[in-house]
Amino acid sequence: MSDRYAVIGNPVRHSLSPRIHAAFASETGEDIEYERLLGDMEDFNGDVRDFFSCGGCGLNVTVPFKEKAWELVDELSERARLAGAVNTITRLDSGKLLGDNTDGVGLVRDLAENHGFDFTDASLLLLGAGGASRGVILPLLQQQPASLTIANRTAEKAVSLAALFSGCGDVYGCGLHEIGNKQFDLIINATAAGLKGDVPAIPDTCLVSGGWSYDMMYGTEPTAFVRWGEAHNAGRTLDGIGMLVEQAAESFYMWRGVRPHTAAVIQQLG
Repeated sequence: MSDRYAVIGNPVRHSLSPRIHAAFASETGEDIEYERLLGDMEDFNGDVRDFFSCGGCGLNVTVPFKEKAWELVDELSERARLAGAVNTITRLDSGKLLGDNTDGVGLVRDLAENHGFDFTDASLLLLGAGGASRGVILPLLQQQPASLTIANRTAEKAVSLAALFSGCGDVYGCGLHEIGNKQFDLIINATAAGLKGDVPAIPDTCLVSGGWSYDMMYGTEPTAFVRWGEAHNAGRTLDGIGMLVEQAAESFYMWRGVRPHTAAVIQQLG
């Protein structure tokens, strides 16, 4: 019998995860089945426990359940503990559930390995102070950039988030209106503004000449923030498809001990 995995979310019908993991399994020869689970908004914990009690081996967790998963699991990786959110759950041999967060690893790997971004001495701007931001801050700081600025519509949230990671590198928090004349080599959009076709209210001059813009969102058409980057002469404008595939590859590696290649899958989905 194939080992059973799934992605749980609400909504979840749009998720590309089954397609991605099927491609990984085909490439590596791993015998798995991977499905979508529509999570109950009132009983997420029950859905998770039912899945694992019926022999499930691992879950990917998507919106809006990442924080609930963080509270549910028995053990947390360090990156998940700091992120305050879990997107990957593994059933250990002991029966306990281990929560991890592979979002930041996926983002960094897409930028550095797939596209060649050099984090050395780079100034980074991360837009948003919600769960999407929390999951990527530690991996970004581990690349040892010159600085990481977190800017949010509500300045207090960004300042608090920066303080949480202050021991990991040069990280600062501020309001969007406080960016002023500062310029950045890489701007990452982790806000949900793109869901409404909007872009965070940032200065037109905050991207250095030839700097990169990266939207953690993705779609069949260029996102609003990708279009912003193009309009402001970014050296590269990227969406989150590569991050999606890379974070899935990290989950697959955790579960199966085999690291799949990602280039062909990214190309198919891009």
